[in-house]
Amino acid sequence: GTVKESGEKHKGSVEIPNLSEENEVDDTEINVSKKKGEGDALKDLMRTEGTVKVREALRDYLKALKTEFTLGMILPTKAAVGQELGPEQNLSENTMEDCVSPRSSDTVGVKIPTVKIVMRETFAAPADELYRIFTTKEASDSLSRSPAVIEAEKGGKLQMFDGCVSGEYAELVPSQRIALKWRCRSWPEEHYAAVALNFKDMAAQTELQLECKGVPVPHEDSTRHCWKQRYFEEIRILLQQSKDNME
Repeated sequence: GTVKESGEKHKGSVEIPNLSEENEVDDTEINVSKKKGEGDALKDLMRTEGTVKVREALRDYLKALKTEFTLGMILPTKAAVGQELGPEQNLSENTMEDCVSPRSSDTVGVKIPTVKIVMRETFAAPADELYRIFTTKEASDSLSRSPAVIEAEKGGKLQMFDGCVSGEYAELVPSQRIALKWRCRSWPEEHYAAVALNFKDMAAQTELQLECKGVPVPHEDSTRHCWKQRYFEEIRILLQQSKDNME
């Protein structure tokens, strides 16, 4: 690095001794050292703002590494053997492909790398009204814009958006929490994420806290998009329609 005021150049190094997909990037140790002499200002800068930049690069690196690793682990379907990926299968595109297109059911594979998605949204409605949208067929039909399967009890089945998403209720605490086994149709067969929906009542508003563990790495962006567009935005539309009807 170069000190701007004096133009002096100094050499140092950054060492990352415990980089692993098993460790959170924020917990990764980053050691900064420099050669003897002046330049403590640069060393201090690398330990603070520089470390933040390094961790950002590590997140991108690990995500790319997991994606490449996953592509080598999941075997293609019989129909896909000898075929190249089409434009709709480009993993870098932030589309709804994962939640809208059926896939062959004879995919063969092994355990794959996954990520956890955490999202928070605030709605102008009480917690019990939001809870009802996720647990009653009438509201879920409207949200899904198609007939939904809603068996709101432990072990009960869930299916929405013309079968694009499905799952099973694991825990229901009225107006407080819903836990699900949840999957998109395009995911590897029989692979489910663990979804927790927590409803935090805040006077006339409710914060919905989503935690989705076990999302296949190549499907992270499309799964976020699915929750954002298919769930959260549609819930806002339903709430506004309900408000308009009452008025």
